[in-house]
Amino acid sequence: MVNKTLNSRDMDFLLYEFLNTELLLNRLHYAGHSKELFDAALNSTRELADKYLANHYRKSDTYEPVFDGKHIRHVRETKEAWDAITELGIIRAEQGFDEGGMQLPASICMAAKFYLSAANIATSSYPLLTESAANLIDRFGSEEQKALFLPSLLNGRFSGTVALAEVGRWAEPDDIKLSATIQNDGSYRIKGPQTLVINGDHCLTDNIVHMVLASVEGAPEGIDGISLFIVPKVRVNEDGSLGELNEVVLESLLPKVGCRNSASTELSFGIKEGAEAYLVGKPYRGFHYISQIMSDTCIRVSVGAAALACQGYLYSLRYVPECSQRQLSIKNMPLSQSGRMYESADVRRMLLTQKSYSEGALALCLYASSLKEDEKTADTECERQRAAVLLDLLAPVVQSWPSKYGCITNDLAMKILSEVGCFHDYPVEQLYRDQRINPMHEGAEALYALDLLIKKIPLQNQYGFDIFKQEVRMTLQRVNSTALLKELFAPVNEALECLNVVTSTLLHDIEKDPSLGLDTANLYLDMFGRVTMAWIWLRQALAACRSLGDDKQVLTQSEQDFYEEKLQAARFYIEGDLPQVIRQADLLIDKNQLSFGM
Repeated sequence: MVNKTLNSRDMDFLLYEFLNTELLLNRLHYAGHSKELFDAALNSTRELADKYLANHYRKSDTYEPVFDGKHIRHVRETKEAWDAITELGIIRAEQGFDEGGMQLPASICMAAKFYLSAANIATSSYPLLTESAANLIDRFGSEEQKALFLPSLLNGRFSGTVALAEVGRWAEPDDIKLSATIQNDGSYRIKGPQTLVINGDHCLTDNIVHMVLASVEGAPEGIDGISLFIVPKVRVNEDGSLGELNEVVLESLLPKVGCRNSASTELSFGIKEGAEAYLVGKPYRGFHYISQIMSDTCIRVSVGAAALACQGYLYSLRYVPECSQRQLSIKNMPLSQSGRMYESADVRRMLLTQKSYSEGALALCLYASSLKEDEKTADTECERQRAAVLLDLLAPVVQSWPSKYGCITNDLAMKILSEVGCFHDYPVEQLYRDQRINPMHEGAEALYALDLLIKKIPLQNQYGFDIFKQEVRMTLQRVNSTALLKELFAPVNEALECLNVVTSTLLHDIEKDPSLGLDTANLYLDMFGRVTMAWIWLRQALAACRSLGDDKQVLTQSEQDFYEEKLQAARFYIEGDLPQVIRQADLLIDKNQLSFGM
């Protein structure tokens, strides 16, 4: 059986010691809130996840959704989970009081979504995509569109999707073949080929609202000609009641390796007259609108990757003391007399790697959420602007690192269990399959890499990169004055300087030969991610040191162990993993362009 959710002690550390989320209560936006309210929201979500999502994690993988010729049907528990999630108000938790929401901070909401993903990553995708659709309408839709769709999306009567790619293609805007034709009454009709839509059909809600990118007739080619539309499965009357079925046809259900309860579908739009659609915002601004909310969506996806990684690590940790490694060991490998698995240095290495990757990924995602919060509610315009710029720079790292290293974490969980890790009796193989999908969202890691190196780094004369370096150096100053952490100053400082030199060199060379960006972007993203993760672990280590060095606080032995384990994970990552950036820097500066040799 899979662990239900992350230990609440870890989440408390990240929210209140690493991020100091409680300080948000000093802001006017949260004047009516309290830490007790934050904790109550998280505890309620955790209990819901344990009761309504974890209970069908294995079942929904074994008995995956089926297409009966008309609709896609899920195991019964999926509907029960949806009803519980919407009743608790999770989809609208971040919305303001005036919109019927709870006005909770982004970091608290993201922590709540972590619990849902940890319990059942596939089922948790339904509220995630619904929230994304609601955010698009809320930010860019007309008042009439908001009145017609938002209340039902936020209360769970409707669900939502974001349809970006045609079947068999990456999510490339230039490849979108859906066309929209304006009618005499100002409405639109959409027609086009089969489109891949995650959660595109089910029987969980009365209606499904698809956010669709399409090209209006006569529009410019490429990104500049793409518009965003609302295409409901069932037409909605002006009074909010449901009308006739729209021309949204379910063609097939696509079986996949993981996240099986999240149905991947092929939909066709407008097989006769065209599917009725509502233009969102201005024509030709569709890709811009999608880009504005995709960073939020991708952070949620990355939180899901962190959740799967944490689950794999926690199961490994629980399995190891129960198992003797004697039968797993290589012949003549030195073993203790007892042969207990946890006394193996290799197993300890794998566990520490899992801990540093999984807990680091979660910390990174929550930090990104805190930047989103600062962008919205920080006291001064300068603080809000600084947070926005830093979040924009770090977005490609946040979007890619948890998924990439989450796969490694879940792979290590299978290795620790050895042969039995491949058996359905143990959850680690399902965790790995579910995780393996995450690095493929939006096409490939290369898209994030190019976004970072070609777009984000040079922006505003490297203003975002300068802010990042300032933040890391401020952390390093505190580390250098902390006795327990002084030895970590030099490796992180050296890695930061390497990154600085590599960045300057690459930008100079790419200006002369743009093809270098295509060849070096992935490695650069990984290098940038390693430095970022070292910084995140330094900040966690500083938080742990504050508690260990607090004379006013009497720590129990378990608390002492908890903080010392954080320090050990930080040391393990910085001294064992981070040095790889030195070799990466050499490769990037050499510019071998080996990829072009084929």
